[in-house]
Amino acid sequence: MHRIYYSYDDFRNDLKVLAKKIDKEFDVILAIARGGLSIAHMLGEYYHIRKVYAINTIGYEDTQKLQSVTVFNVPNLQDAKNVLIVDDIVDSGDTLIEALKILGETYPQTNFYTASLFYKKSAKIAPNWYVKEAKTWIDFFWCTDLGD
Repeated sequence: MHRIYYSYDDFRNDLKVLAKKIDKEFDVILAIARGGLSIAHMLGEYYHIRKVYAINTIGYEDTQKLQSVTVFNVPNLQDAKNVLIVDDIVDSGDTLIEALKILGETYPQTNFYTASLFYKKSAKIAPNWYVKEAKTWIDFFWCTDLGD
């Protein structure tokens, strides 16, 4: 499998691009854990949003895609009006679709928008905002750098 390394410098530069593309205001940023955690943290600081939460999903085991996506630890968003959901990559789209389904059923009064650093054109859903098209497996610095 062909892989590329995605460094912190690449992340910082792409996150600046993503922040400029996002043209709505949000009262909550919701990370899809684990890939969206660093994005949510930095965008929370950038936009001065203190309500930064995470929702957990499991759709992969290492590099192996699982048959279904498990979603758990849904935060309390009952007072949220506009939520930005962030993840590192929209690959097949299954994780985002399942998260949006559960969030929409739980909080039908809330508007959900999505952003990611990478997006595969073959995905079943596109994020509202993204920076780059993913054409190969990406080894994000937060997955690899502590193993060195």
